[in-house]
Amino acid sequence: MINNFIALDTETTGIRSATDRIIEVGMAKVVNGEVVEKYDELFNPGFHLPWEITNLTGIRDRDLKDCPGIAEKMQGILEFIGDYPILGHNVSFDYRFLKKEAKVAGYRYEGTCIDTFKIAKRVLPTGQGKKLTELCEYFDIDPGHSHRAYDDAVSAMKLYYSLAELSPEEPLVNQAEIIHVKETKAAPITDAQKRFLSSLAAQHNLTLPKPLESYQKSEASREIDKILSTFGRKY
Repeated sequence: MINNFIALDTETTGIRSATDRIIEVGMAKVVNGEVVEKYDELFNPGFHLPWEITNLTGIRDRDLKDCPGIAEKMQGILEFIGDYPILGHNVSFDYRFLKKEAKVAGYRYEGTCIDTFKIAKRVLPTGQGKKLTELCEYFDIDPGHSHRAYDDAVSAMKLYYSLAELSPEEPLVNQAEIIHVKETKAAPITDAQKRFLSSLAAQHNLTLPKPLESYQKSEASREIDKILSTFGRKY
């Protein structure tokens, strides 16, 4: 198995790497199975956090107000990772965001990844839940502050070694998985969506979580659907 890696987790403003941003990076540098260095930092995405992200993570706008943007810290993040593989639970999510944010900041990141979610699917029974919180409970791992980046990164590291104990006769990771991310271009918000979304926000006295011009077409559709399902439409 691989004993030198970067346990990594991110918290983000949403699930779409093309349009959402990283607001927290937590990393533990693991050498010969031991944590030798820690990285944990918050970042200002440049717009208001969606309420569901605050509800999930506990991170609030005021926590990020004086934080730097991630572009300012990207060089340090990539230097911390170096040539190590990154390990995480469903790590392709974090990889895609990291790759995008590096590109926005003017850097290129191509990494090697170890995914504890995929390992758990192979090693554990089909009926066992595979979420990180479920697996922490299964292996009696203290998850710390769930849905905070550093604690989730360390939980994934502990999970990795717990899974290794279930398959001592075979390598847990024969070859770390290279994740190739297909570059996609998100369509910008349409003029009709701008008018409709602006009208809905005004009708219901709402403050949109970010500037209207920064929405992508798919984001605008979701925001419109969310407002209509919550408040309906006034005439």
